[in-house]
Amino acid sequence: MAAAVSGHCVLPTNKLSLSSSSSSFSGNVLVRLPQLSLFSPPSRAIGGKISCQSSSVTSSPPAPAFGKEKPQWNDFLHIDDFDKATIMKMLDRAAEVKALLKSGERVYLPFKGKTMAMIFAKPSMRTRVSFETGFFLLGGHAIYLGPDDIQMGKREETRDVARVLSRYNDVIMARVFAHQDILDLAKYSSVPVINGLTDYNHPCQIMADALTMIEHVGQTCHKLQVVYVGDGNNIVHSWLLLASVVPFHFVCACPKGFEPDQKTVEKARRAGISKIEITNDPKEAVRGADVVYSDVWASMGQKEEAAHRRQVFQGFQVDEQLMKLAGPRAYFMHCLPAERGVEVTDAVIEAPNSIVFAQAENRMHAQNAIMLHALGL
Repeated sequence: MAAAVSGHCVLPTNKLSLSSSSSSFSGNVLVRLPQLSLFSPPSRAIGGKISCQSSSVTSSPPAPAFGKEKPQWNDFLHIDDFDKATIMKMLDRAAEVKALLKSGERVYLPFKGKTMAMIFAKPSMRTRVSFETGFFLLGGHAIYLGPDDIQMGKREETRDVARVLSRYNDVIMARVFAHQDILDLAKYSSVPVINGLTDYNHPCQIMADALTMIEHVGQTCHKLQVVYVGDGNNIVHSWLLLASVVPFHFVCACPKGFEPDQKTVEKARRAGISKIEITNDPKEAVRGADVVYSDVWASMGQKEEAAHRRQVFQGFQVDEQLMKLAGPRAYFMHCLPAERGVEVTDAVIEAPNSIVFAQAENRMHAQNAIMLHALGL
């Protein structure tokens, strides 16, 4: 079974559980690949189950002081700014563009002649390389602006940065500390703004995670159980926000005092779409999990707390014994970078059921789809 591409390229369908087919690229390349369906029974079973969710704070309307007004939906700030159909459409597109790039074809260039400003208040290997490479492979040019290049909010006000960069670039991606910074960028920018991470949430990561689970776990939606073990941080908030849009069973096991934001938990529960559990018992939490997920115990900006957190988080390390409790079919995921020997053992990361590097690769493919959506391409 293969999908035809205009010209001389033929792309095989990938081994996902798929439901309908069809999808096209503008320009001189047409790719027909089966449409992904995270939340309906697969026509060809591939093992497991899946589903996803979104966020809580919405950006205020853009202030088009000197630039043209933009559609608010063009920004990608929180997963729950979108409905399930839109999220699934972006994930479908991610799989299509990934297959095209894997085929070796380099004729689909939707970003040709476009530039992206990348603001990094927080440095990151994965975020920079995945965005910059993805934008380049699809024909665009990305500009890196590191912590000392702008000093947003210190050397220059965020609203001024947004309006200046909007006049030079077609899209802005920002990885910042304060969530208000991304909201202000979106408010004053006249071009789409993509949230590359804030202290509150990390929507691009969760989109990549959803794509990875489609590829490896399969799909049976509401039966999927994702168990996060560790600090109730921005990754957990993004999982909760995803769970308020698409159905699955999400469990967060964290020490007392390190639970996720209560308003975000309540929002996910009020949506009534997914089963949400917050617990302090990791051993009970992982039983029957399809995915066991971990992250560092002390994020960037919390390193002075690292020693204290290592004491408090004793018993929350994902090791071989915890994975055995989850069962032989459970996959391990981690958004990276990992502190091996701290929140996860080396043996778990290197195990056959670890999909952390496929997960890292999918950052680029998920973000390509997000950028295409943001730019209306």
